[in-house]
Amino acid sequence: MNGEISTLEQLRQKIGRFEDPKEFIHRNYSALTDYIHVLHRQYSNLTHVYSAGESVEGRQLWVLVVSRYPKKHKKNVPEFKYVANMHGNEVTGRVLLIALAEVLLKNYHTNLWIRQLVDSTRIHLMPSMNPDGYELAIEGDHSGVLGRANSNGKDLNRNFPSRFPNYYPTSDIQPETIAIMNWTRQIPFVLSANLHGGTTLVNYPFDDYPTRSRQSHYSPSPDNALFVRIAYSYARGHDRMWKKGPRCLNDELNLPIDPKHGIINGADWYIVSGGMQDWNYLNTNCFEVTIEINCEKFPRAKSLRYLWNENKYALLHFISLVHGAIHGTINDYDTGEPIVNATVSIDEIAKIVVSYGEGEFWRLVNLGTYELTFDHNDYVPLSKTVHVTSRDRSPFVEVRLKRRIPHATTTENSDVDITNTSRAGNSNHAYILPGKSEKYPASNDIRIITMSSTFVKTYVCFIYLCSLVLVI
Repeated sequence: MNGEISTLEQLRQKIGRFEDPKEFIHRNYSALTDYIHVLHRQYSNLTHVYSAGESVEGRQLWVLVVSRYPKKHKKNVPEFKYVANMHGNEVTGRVLLIALAEVLLKNYHTNLWIRQLVDSTRIHLMPSMNPDGYELAIEGDHSGVLGRANSNGKDLNRNFPSRFPNYYPTSDIQPETIAIMNWTRQIPFVLSANLHGGTTLVNYPFDDYPTRSRQSHYSPSPDNALFVRIAYSYARGHDRMWKKGPRCLNDELNLPIDPKHGIINGADWYIVSGGMQDWNYLNTNCFEVTIEINCEKFPRAKSLRYLWNENKYALLHFISLVHGAIHGTINDYDTGEPIVNATVSIDEIAKIVVSYGEGEFWRLVNLGTYELTFDHNDYVPLSKTVHVTSRDRSPFVEVRLKRRIPHATTTENSDVDITNTSRAGNSNHAYILPGKSEKYPASNDIRIITMSSTFVKTYVCFIYLCSLVLVI
């Protein structure tokens, strides 16, 4: 499975050469707004601009879509998002997302890898989730907090509905948070990253933990092995993030942390309630990690090109990970009509995804063999065995469910060998980092993952309804 991870040198060869942006500058809200629309006018056939909502002070949370199908969802094309500048004074991600958009657009006709990525993916780029905070922040403030919070003084990465609300009540949910929640529910995102600043590492769920007996505690999700792989994929594609030792080139900015291979479980770093990546995982189809992209929170403009060069291949490659998923359609057995809101569960893991639109679903996985169960209140559940191999990294599964007969409780089974190759991977789909004999487990003892399908759906629906109540 380690073969799934590409080094920076391998990414350079795989992606190939491309033209970098000519200019790297900081842009305030007005200039950022103008430039996003300039890019849209220049590449109107490959872009779409929309607002996901408004900040406290009425600034738009702009999103630039880059895709062959920019204006609306296209069947069998996965949705991906990058979000930056959640903390208004952490600005590098804001600059790099604009640079990323330029690279995708300007190299569309000259770089085959980029063209294939844009043709096969809807890429949503939100340069600033906290535009109000940004307007307060000061260039050159390497480690301060001015502008970190929104205009109401709220830390937006402590503001999402929590699994454990007793530890961090989130009743005062902010407009920016509500906008992100609505946005993420309206568009069926598959994979996401939240770009921060302050060190260099990738942080993956869970951030939260049910007790506060100490400041940090290892808290893996049921999909821990998957998160380890996608987190390490970014770190290994970075110039130095994956290396052991101090995180920052400027020793004054180094934090007392040396994560293995440049990645860390969120709560194992420090426990956070109300974080965005946990909310994505528990309430939507989306898997999200948090990337601490550089050590200086508001670096001088002269260092932005260097930071782009450190991150550019990792940023591009991370988007392509969205295609490492079992995907397909769920339809009525008799009529062929698509079934919306059918649940897709894997191996009794307490993370389900839900079908949408034309009965479509996407579920990120590692290499391995999986038992998928497709269920809906009006239909008889159906189970399929799917083999995911390096030859077919994103197998397509067509599912037809039979309408439920009153009082029927039968579950149908079907073994589908997508690739006609031998079974791959091991039973718990663990991912082993290089140089390590231990496996990163798929879960810990906090959450019961050998749940029935009904319990899983009840649990997820409970979390979802709680978040809706808080929003209303």
